[in-house]
Amino acid sequence: MDIQQSILSWVEAHKAEFFQDLSSLIAVDSAKGEALPGMPYGKGCAEVLRVAEALLNKSGFEAQNHDNYVLTTDLNDKETELGILAHLDIVPTGDGWSFPPLSMREDEEKVYGRGTADDKGPALAAFYALRAVRELNLPVSKNCRLILGADEECGSSDIRHYFASHPVPPKTLSPDADYPVINIEKGGLHADAEAHWEKEDVLPRIAWIDAGIKFNVVPASSRACVLGLSAAQVQPYLASAEEKTRAKFSCADSAQGAVIECRGVNAHASTPYEGVNALTALCTLLAALPLQGKGAQLVRGLTHIYPHGDFYGVAAGVAQEDEVSGKLTISLDVLKMDEESASLQADCRAALCATDENLTEVLRRKYAQIGFTMADNRMYAPHYVPEDSPLVQTLLSVYERYTGKQGYCIAIGGGTYVHSLEGGVSFGAAFPGVNNNMHGPDEFAVKEHLLLTIEMYAQVIYELCK
Repeated sequence: MDIQQSILSWVEAHKAEFFQDLSSLIAVDSAKGEALPGMPYGKGCAEVLRVAEALLNKSGFEAQNHDNYVLTTDLNDKETELGILAHLDIVPTGDGWSFPPLSMREDEEKVYGRGTADDKGPALAAFYALRAVRELNLPVSKNCRLILGADEECGSSDIRHYFASHPVPPKTLSPDADYPVINIEKGGLHADAEAHWEKEDVLPRIAWIDAGIKFNVVPASSRACVLGLSAAQVQPYLASAEEKTRAKFSCADSAQGAVIECRGVNAHASTPYEGVNALTALCTLLAALPLQGKGAQLVRGLTHIYPHGDFYGVAAGVAQEDEVSGKLTISLDVLKMDEESASLQADCRAALCATDENLTEVLRRKYAQIGFTMADNRMYAPHYVPEDSPLVQTLLSVYERYTGKQGYCIAIGGGTYVHSLEGGVSFGAAFPGVNNNMHGPDEFAVKEHLLLTIEMYAQVIYELCK
């Protein structure tokens, strides 16, 4: 029996166990929480590392917990040649789910739950690939180290902490993006800003806005309260706003004032065109209402920088693209406002041609023109590995062998664990043409694709460590 057939048979024999183990990981709410002694990312992230360690130990692997930042395990005691980086933290579950997001649901084709695709499912698949190589006694002369982190969704400080005291393996890859191979990760900018003013008595005015949960998630819901207008007076504006934005609106009177609610569609901020931004849709409606005061002025200004449906920074004056990495994208994802202050968070994924001069400073001037002060953030650099590198060529070869499809390299707006690691690339685990609803409700992974990821990663470990 050849190596590929041995791997296929091993995965078939262990698939039921794999999904049982995945269910135990999904059950942990590992969204980042308040830092506690010995738990830099809160109780949930520490707990998911504990559960993962138990799974590793159960299969005979020794694990090291590095201060609840990351968990590592090794294939063997030889010199490390390959590092596989995946994460066990999740974005907040949010609302709009058809079932409990932390109780994995399974049917013949898919598994559902927060983290099934991003990134608990792929992380567990990488570990099962390690198991396959060890339990099949495939002949390798180098080590593969699996590194499981707990802060990928909120800035990857976990990996920076780990590599501050540990060497980076000669080759690194991550199953936290798309197949076939991600060799370009765009640079970007967290274009955050705030404004402050004295409370006003003018009517009608904005009392508060609450929109967005995280800088890199296109919001699916937003709310605002206006004073001096009744729900009946707001109602005539809703149909026009829905037609312009494809979002859904409702308005009701309350003791606070007229409360407006907007429903859109979640998306990852690296692909904002896949969602319906409930924040920019809400701003579209508010800008049309006969509101007065500083809050209304700021909202109208935002509609000039971030008009609903402008995903590429055209109105902001930062639109740009190149042949290698494609178009810049930008998304306004968080806006909090009361009667004396406002703060916003926008997420830009920049093409290789972007610079602080043609991106950061342009946005800084735009914000100033409408009354916002931009934070002193700078661009983070892009990541690029040439297609002809030996690592990329090995991954493409394995992908073609196991899928029967043509392998190719692509650029993404998202940033993965390998973004700052020289020569590192992302390999899966999302397959072309499949939208796994990452960061949105009813996130899922195709069972066949997770099993295929185990198979391909086992082959890759063998090829790179033999």
